[in-house]
Amino acid sequence: CSTFSQTSCDECLKNVSCLWCYTNKTCIDYPVRSILPPSSLCSLSDARWGVCWINFEALIIAMAVVAGLILVSITVCCCYCCYCRRRSRSRLDEEEEQLARKREERRLQSLQRKHERKLKHDEIRKKYGLLQDSDNPYSRFENE
Repeated sequence: CSTFSQTSCDECLKNVSCLWCYTNKTCIDYPVRSILPPSSLCSLSDARWGVCWINFEALIIAMAVVAGLILVSITVCCCYCCYCRRRSRSRLDEEEEQLARKREERRLQSLQRKHERKLKHDEIRKKYGLLQDSDNPYSRFENE
């Protein structure tokens, strides 16, 4: 990388392992052992890596903002999905309870109507003498 010193930023950054410092216009090897280049080597506002149009400080801030936005959006999506699932489950349970109650009401109404019909039919049978004795349900039917 030192061979590209005193040339241009574009020439220096063609090699990915190089770092350009604007203060003294030098091209130096990127310090791989430390994540950020130390300020004794070059200040972050004057260091360029990858592209010449953005300094290292702004690059770090931009990457942190993008990573933060991604994490926040993932967290919001997960919370929203969990809340919706819980809410939809409770809604389904409520609907199921309502359907069961309505079904039971209809069944009770049906039984009540059946009982009323039976009473009405028994009255008609009694009126016309067709009601059989409960003592002897197998009595012979006679035509008179």
